Amino acid sequence: MPAVTRPSAILRRSLRKSYPAAVRGEGAYLFDAEGKRYLDFSGSAAVNFIGHGVTEIAAAMSEQAAQLEFAHTSQFTTPIAEQYAEELLSFAGPAFEGGAVFFTSGGSEAVEAALKLARQYQVEIGQTNRYQVISRRQSYHGATLGALSVSGNRKRREIYLPMVKEFAHVSAPYCYRCAFDCTDGCYNCGQEYAAELERTIQDSNGHAAAFIFEPVSGATLGAVLPPLGYLQSVAEICRKHGVLLIADEVMTGMGRTGRNFAVEHWQIAPGILVAAKGLSSGYAPLGAVIASRKVVEAIADGSGTLLHGFTYNAHPISLAAGRAVLQYLQKHKLVQAADDQQPGTPAQELRKALDSLLELPAVGDVRGIGLLLGVEFVADKKTKAAFDPKKNFAGLVGQAAAKRGLLVYPMQGCVDGIAGDHLLIAPPAILTPDQITWAVDQLRLSIREASSSTPV
Repeated sequence: MPAVTRPSAILRRSLRKSYPAAVRGEGAYLFDAEGKRYLDFSGSAAVNFIGHGVTEIAAAMSEQAAQLEFAHTSQFTTPIAEQYAEELLSFAGPAFEGGAVFFTSGGSEAVEAALKLARQYQVEIGQTNRYQVISRRQSYHGATLGALSVSGNRKRREIYLPMVKEFAHVSAPYCYRCAFDCTDGCYNCGQEYAAELERTIQDSNGHAAAFIFEPVSGATLGAVLPPLGYLQSVAEICRKHGVLLIADEVMTGMGRTGRNFAVEHWQIAPGILVAAKGLSSGYAPLGAVIASRKVVEAIADGSGTLLHGFTYNAHPISLAAGRAVLQYLQKHKLVQAADDQQPGTPAQELRKALDSLLELPAVGDVRGIGLLLGVEFVADKKTKAAFDPKKNFAGLVGQAAAKRGLLVYPMQGCVDGIAGDHLLIAPPAILTPDQITWAVDQLRLSIREASSSTPV
């Protein structure tokens, strides 16, 4: 892979490797300074949904910048904020009618805001003892200390644990490696996992304020779907116990699963929904907390003041990008393109192509929904034994793919936080059949290359 070799003033993600310099994006492709083309098969960490280099988005940002680049939200609202919030509430569906949106600069900020909003909601309705936010093991909700406290990713949490406030974590359903009897398609085991949440809420002695979850797991587990009935039971348990439901749709939202938001697949209505990544498709830093009417009214009828804010929340240029992205994906029917139940869509063609990888000895599972898919690697298909983490099998596949001009999202830890290798596949919704065929062919070759260089 061509790389920038001179010493860098950037504090990079890794100080032990070189990175190519990305200089241009066009459609499903990124180009580096050496002219090499890469197919963005992971959507740049499940961010880009509409494709790179869409001129309408750049034009909307430029127009807004020329008119008004910034105004602080303690002093002003802006037309772009008001318009976009209305459109986003409509996009979120009837469950958020009468609600409101708090805009941030990304997913971690949005989760942080959602946690504080959940606490304030409980205080406003007189439940001042409620402050704990329950979450799931093997989840990932962001990099700030607050978001990290409700995340279950061992590697990303470990050294910061003395700095975070710890609340209860419950098990996440993971049917490929289920701890229960999955002979009925995982329905009963889903109920077992939901019952664990209810016991945890009861054990909190009235201190549980919220439960935060990813409708479909993100990078940490790699597109694991919930069992049938699980999320419906979780929603009912939270309603019964007065616990606010927070859906983290940073990865799954804005059409990626073939619905506007993934919760629609299971007909549940969270009190708070968090969006980012696809919200602006990467064209500007942007996140959002979408609050239901009951949450907004609790504050409006109580103190009347949101006790939270960021300097750059509701930044006009970012909002212009987000609004233009929303209009673009609706105009071009990209949510429908991500529906894998519709014949001939990019999502359905991609899933069929990825399923063909199951013929490889190292591929144990292909899973996911829409354009959020996971490929899990195993050292032994029969026992589902993982590769030794030191081998970094997913990383080897990622490196081999990048050499071929294919960008994937390799991760480790899906088994227990340390062991377990998988890829997250989350491309833009504009993939063509030829691009899908080429990408999966290159991925197959990359897996074979990693297998030949990695003893069990």
